Amino acid sequence: MNEDKKCDCNHNRNHQATASGGAVYGFGLIGAAIYFISQATSFWLGVLGFLKAIVWPAILVFEALCSLGA
Repeated sequence: MNEDKKCDCNHNRNHQATASGGAVYGFGLIGAAIYFISQATSFWLGVLGFLKAIVWPAILVFEALCSLGA
């Protein structure tokens, strides 16, 4: 039983770091969704804008790595 408690403690160490990263991504998602949807001129462009808001961090990292020559 003591081994189970030690194992549980080891898995619960880094929740604060994960939570702060999730908050940053969440605020970025909301901001990007507001921006892309406000620029849309039709319903389907608004849907496309929401989809862009979901994947914009991946596009940002890809472009940054391309510009750095990685």
